[in-house]
Amino acid sequence: MAFRLKLVPENTNIDFFRWARFTFGGSLAAVVAAILVTLVLGLNFGIDFKGGTTIRTDSSQPVDVGAYRDAVAPLNLGDVLISEVYDPTFGPDQHVAMLRIQAQEGDEAITPEIIGSIEAALKAVDPSITFPSVESVGPKVSGELIWTAVLSVLAGTLAIVVYIWLRFEWQFAVGAVVALIHDIALTIGIFSLFQLKFDLSIIAALLTILGYSINDTVVVFDRLRENLIKYKQTPLRDLCNLSVNETLSRTVMTSGTTLLALIALLIFGGDVIRGFVFAMTWGVIVGTYSSVYVAKNVVLLLGVKRDWSKQDDGPAGTQFATGK
Repeated sequence: MAFRLKLVPENTNIDFFRWARFTFGGSLAAVVAAILVTLVLGLNFGIDFKGGTTIRTDSSQPVDVGAYRDAVAPLNLGDVLISEVYDPTFGPDQHVAMLRIQAQEGDEAITPEIIGSIEAALKAVDPSITFPSVESVGPKVSGELIWTAVLSVLAGTLAIVVYIWLRFEWQFAVGAVVALIHDIALTIGIFSLFQLKFDLSIIAALLTILGYSINDTVVVFDRLRENLIKYKQTPLRDLCNLSVNETLSRTVMTSGTTLLALIALLIFGGDVIRGFVFAMTWGVIVGTYSSVYVAKNVVLLLGVKRDWSKQDDGPAGTQFATGK
């Protein structure tokens, strides 16, 4: 007999609305708190959004990121990110690293004196090191990046809403967008609360969270739509519970396996990707929560049509309420 791992028992009958006052109400309160925290504390923007300088180094010796970081630490340059660059076109004795240094106080770009001090510090670690390129990003470009990042998140959200609206009905689209706002607001709020570094990699994480969260929500909505047609006389509240219970095993397995990989990366992935991985880990948790406790609650509040084969002459959502 084949062994089958079951994280969730078959035929679960959990009442997800039993504590709706605390789950849905708590989610709304958390979103408001996250927005207030972000407005009051602000975000700890990284080099991408504050401006700074990128230095590309080349050496015949292997890159030692830890030694590089220790060498430049006494220079008090503020936020410095160091990462090794891999490329299949590099020769066997070509080792490349990238240093990203935040904009210095009162300077539009990093001064030649500071570049010289960085080079001297790194040559003490690796005498063969050279600086093939030095590029600076000013505050104006950084401001444009912030707006581009905001627009990209808004565009992604809008595209998802349109997709849900076309596939289902407007009530489902509203539920989906509320769940997405919940996920994005809480993720940004946690970065603001703990003043974690917020850069372009976090924007990439937010866009990934949007896709992951809506995927989970669509699975629940798809089952709910099937059940609405299948069980025409069953109250909408019971159908929402039934739909989540029927997809619960899939939700737990998907989120669980994703979290296993993310937690491994969070522990062993290093500083370069830690912010991105943390955002993804937090996003998967709140995204799964919103699919179960937020999106369907909005659909229940708005009501939804029971039979798509019938013409709905009244206001949206009333066909279910009248039992048609």
